[in-house]
Amino acid sequence: MGIPDVIQRVGDTVWEVPITYKPGMRVPARIYGTEKIVREMDEAVYDQVTNVATLPGVTRYAMCMPDGHFGYGFPIGGVAAMDPEAGGIISPGGIGFDINCGMRLVTTNLTWDEVRPHLKVLVDKLYERVPAGVGSTGFLRISKDEFREVVEQGARWCVKRGFGWDEDLDLTEECGCAPGAESAKISERAIERGFNQIGTLGSGNHYLEIQVVKKENIFDQKLAATYGITIPDQVVIMFHCGSRGFGHQVATDYLQQFLKVMESKYRIKILDRELACAPFNSPEGRAYYSAMKCGLNMSFANRQVILHRIREVFSQVFGQPAEKLGMHMVYDVAHNTAKFETHTVDGEKKKLLVHRKGATRAFGPGMEGLPARYKDAGQPVIIGGSMETGSYLLAGVPSGDETFFSTAHGSGRTMSRTKARKMWRGEKLQRELEHRGIYVRSASWSGLAEEAGGAYKDIDEVVEATEQAGISKRVVRFVPVGNVKG
Repeated sequence: MGIPDVIQRVGDTVWEVPITYKPGMRVPARIYGTEKIVREMDEAVYDQVTNVATLPGVTRYAMCMPDGHFGYGFPIGGVAAMDPEAGGIISPGGIGFDINCGMRLVTTNLTWDEVRPHLKVLVDKLYERVPAGVGSTGFLRISKDEFREVVEQGARWCVKRGFGWDEDLDLTEECGCAPGAESAKISERAIERGFNQIGTLGSGNHYLEIQVVKKENIFDQKLAATYGITIPDQVVIMFHCGSRGFGHQVATDYLQQFLKVMESKYRIKILDRELACAPFNSPEGRAYYSAMKCGLNMSFANRQVILHRIREVFSQVFGQPAEKLGMHMVYDVAHNTAKFETHTVDGEKKKLLVHRKGATRAFGPGMEGLPARYKDAGQPVIIGGSMETGSYLLAGVPSGDETFFSTAHGSGRTMSRTKARKMWRGEKLQRELEHRGIYVRSASWSGLAEEAGGAYKDIDEVVEATEQAGISKRVVRFVPVGNVKG
């Protein structure tokens, strides 16, 4: 694929589509990536990101991160900040169906030599204790009324009931609870789909992975130590999951509502029905914002219970309490959100609703909202790669203000799941991975084939592009050794 002639290169890793590209664009669109990454991007990304640039209230730029690829409404990797004072909208297509799909990273004080003899047992037990796959249900048995409490309280509900430590909340974005979530704004169908799914991975690109830090993969010793990476060949655990069927139903419900009122009531015309929206300052917009926060909180609770199960498994296998094993959180970061944040635009501070769709918040040092221990370091940014390659821990940087302190969230797909299933066989892939020293358990062979490393961009190229663009900084690279796949 080529880069359309109209796109201007405005930096080594920054590409701009001018407002003349498409009628109705209110701001330019920007795509971040090396020439190779941008050249290989789906052509649909250009169409989608410029559609976003036509939405009411969009501020500065519509953006796509280096891992960007075709999505629903926004491209995955899409970022846009909306100004409610200028008619800014809220759009489920700019947040995603899997609300608060996100990453959590946990340290141990164990080395690879200590873990290697127990790897298969650990992965097998994690596979048993953290259900994965389509329709999987968790071990946490709660009523629908209790679930309504969960979606209003998030990870706090879990910690209060012994599923975690107080420090976990400090190290979770929003302290594990988005305020203002109202369960009255969500449907019974959403409750029905979600109340028995807490503590589950789900399917698709969700995973739970045991990883190792090699000495040569530490890029900043001081930052690594601040984030808890302190010993050679240290073992860490990373996992990726979201709000499951609950978040999907919340998004579906409000998309349908917005399609009914968008033109008839608010005179908003859009170029793609998948960008269905409502003014934030409308009853429908505010109701969705509150319901979306319920999705955020369900996901924080989901990851909190999964962490509790991980600690149980490691404690059982190594015969020591999780505290003695040093199983502390580094951070929990959310993708697929819309949040109010204060950013400076043209010298003026504005309160903006920042949509991040398959993109990670990456606050720089000193910013409000960071845990006290990371004030000087900047926010930890967790970027997952494929199960064959590796993943990264990055840090937010001051120069990230250009993207409203947003960065990539993963490798980004290069091909559809259908195509991946035609190219790889799950059984064969599992054997090949084990031969290479990566033990994988998966809920389905077809699901495993969809997640083959070749279906994704090169994680090293994506992360290098984010660093070159000045939107986050490499700290540590992790090597996978064991994986539970949805």
